[in-house]
Amino acid sequence: MNEISGFGVVLLFFVGGTLFILVTLLAGKILRPNRPNQEKLTTYESGEDPSGAAWSQFNVRFYVVALVFLLFEAELVFLFPWAIVFGKEDLVRETDGLWASFTIIEAFIFISILALGLAYVWANGMLAWVKPEPKQTDFKSKIPPSAYSKFN
Repeated sequence: MNEISGFGVVLLFFVGGTLFILVTLLAGKILRPNRPNQEKLTTYESGEDPSGAAWSQFNVRFYVVALVFLLFEAELVFLFPWAIVFGKEDLVRETDGLWASFTIIEAFIFISILALGLAYVWANGMLAWVKPEPKQTDFKSKIPPSAYSKFN
């Protein structure tokens, strides 16, 4: 009897996964109710009716903060598995002290690079939010004098 090779197993999983997705999507299409109405077909934006053009301008700070967050989040993804593996005391006892000290030095270098990146971003003001200057309005010039005198 012939055995399936490793590539054959991968192909079977790929075909099985694809069939599973297609069958569940088809079953959902058949079983769910389809009753569209005007309310369901409107664009939903936080419960508010959309107004104006979709091409509105945003402050560039939104994008800078998002990129900085993604940068540090990706770095922490690399740091977390190191902490899990190095946190196991059995692994540290079984290996020599040179490996453990090298790993700690490597982690401190990594964390130092993260701290330098954070200091650079902070020093360049990329974490400071731009606040608009408050403008004082002159209410007396906008209110007719007769209405202003009646109110006061």
